[in-house]
Amino acid sequence: MDVISFGTDGWRATLDEFTAPRVRIVGQAVASYLRDEGREGGTVAVGYDARESSPGFAQELARVLCANGFDVVMPEDRDRPTPLTAWQARERDLAGAMMITASHNPPEYNGVKFITAEGAPALPDVTDAIAERLAEPEPLPESEHGVVDEVDFVTPHADHARDLVRTDLDGLHVVYDAMHGSGRGTTDDLLESAGATVDRVRCERDPEFGGTPPEPSEENLTELVEAVRDRDADVGIANDGDADRIAVVTPDRGFLDENLFFAALYDYLLESDAGPVVRSVSTTFLIDRVAEAHGEAVVETPVGFKWVAEAMREHDALMVGEESGGFTLRGHIREKDGVLMALLAAAAEVERPLDDRVDALLEEFGEIHQHKLSVDCPDEEKARVIEALGDEIPDEVAGEAVADVVTMDGFKLLCDDGSWLLVRPSGTEPKMRVYAEASSPGRVEDLLAAGRELVERHV
Repeated sequence: MDVISFGTDGWRATLDEFTAPRVRIVGQAVASYLRDEGREGGTVAVGYDARESSPGFAQELARVLCANGFDVVMPEDRDRPTPLTAWQARERDLAGAMMITASHNPPEYNGVKFITAEGAPALPDVTDAIAERLAEPEPLPESEHGVVDEVDFVTPHADHARDLVRTDLDGLHVVYDAMHGSGRGTTDDLLESAGATVDRVRCERDPEFGGTPPEPSEENLTELVEAVRDRDADVGIANDGDADRIAVVTPDRGFLDENLFFAALYDYLLESDAGPVVRSVSTTFLIDRVAEAHGEAVVETPVGFKWVAEAMREHDALMVGEESGGFTLRGHIREKDGVLMALLAAAAEVERPLDDRVDALLEEFGEIHQHKLSVDCPDEEKARVIEALGDEIPDEVAGEAVADVVTMDGFKLLCDDGSWLLVRPSGTEPKMRVYAEASSPGRVEDLLAAGRELVERHV
C-alpha cells in the first residue's frame, strides 16, 4: 500500500508496481469512501483505455465494487475515452466513476483515477479520504453483491456535444490522429456525424502506441502535420491516449501551440457568448489580453485540472484550460475533454480559419512565445528544492528585473518586460518543471537557461 499515491490526476505507475492486487485495494478504498459518504447501493461507472492491461484492471475494479454492493456500468464493446466515462457519472447521476488509464504515458505504465458524481476530478480532500481507506477487499455476502451492466458510453456524450456545439461541418476536411488510443472511433465519428470529411491517421488500436508514447506533442505529430499538408486538409486534430487532451495542426503553422489554441478558442466563444476564463499558472498571459479586450475576468489556478475545475464551478467560467492541452466548456462536465474540444475546434475553423484568427490575435496583442523543460528531481527531494528556491528568489532573471512573485504553485517570477519564469514540481513524474514566456523565442531560451541553473543548484 505504501507505493499507492494519488498525484495530480490519480495514481500512475509502471506495471511492476501497478498490479492487480493493488488495483483491488484502490477499488476497496473507493467503495469504502462512497459508503461512508452515504452512497452505498449506488452505481459507479468504470472505464478503461487502450493499453493491453487496462481491460483486466477494469474488471478487477468492477468485481471489488460489486462485492461491496455497488452496481457497475462499463462500456459495452471496448476501451473508450476518459471524458465519456466522466459524462456517464453526470448524465446517469451515479455515485462516481473510475478510469483505468495512464493517459499519455508510455505503454509500460498504467493508472487509476476517481471521478466525482459531477464528472469532475477529485480534489485532495477526496483523494486523501480514499488514501486513508486503502485496504484489502472486504466483500459483502454474495446476496448483497451488485451487478455489471455494459452500456453505450458513446451516444449520450456525442448527443450532448452536438447540442452544446451546434454547428454544421459540411465541407470541412479534417485529418484525425488517435495516436492508437481511445479516441479512435469516437472523436473521428463525432466529427463525421457533424458533417466533416475525416481522414484517419493511427486509428487502429495498438497497445504499444506504435512505439511512441500517446503524447500529442509537436515532436510526436510530424505524421499528422505531413498528412494535413499532403491532403490539403483544413485542420488536423489529435488526442492523447485517453482522449481527454487535444492538439491541433494547421496548414500554415503545423503544430499549433496549445496556448495559442486556447486563446483562439476563447476568442471564438466570446463572439457569441460571455463569461470569465480559468487558466493554470503555467498558461499564457495571452488569455488575459483576450479577456481584458472583452471586459471579462481571468482566474489563475495551480497546475492540475482539479484546481481548474473547481475554479470553473466557483466562477461559472465560459472556458477553462491548461497549456498542456486540457480544456472544457461551461454546460459540460468539469473534466478535460479532447473529444468535445475537437468538435469546438472544427466549429471555430468553419467560422474562420484558425491560422487567420491566431494571426489577428498576435497582431492585436503582440507576439508571445512559451516553452518548457524538465530537470530530474526525486519525489522525496521536491519539497526541499522548492523551499531552497524560496530562500533564493533573484532580483533579476536573464537580465530583467523581477517585478513580482506568484507562489500558488512553485515560484512564478514576473519580470518588468512582461516575460515570466515558472519553476514547480511535477505532480506525475520525478522532475521539476521549468516554464517561460516572453515576446521572442530568444528571450524564452534565456529564461529557461536561468531557470535550469536555479533548479540544478539545489537538486
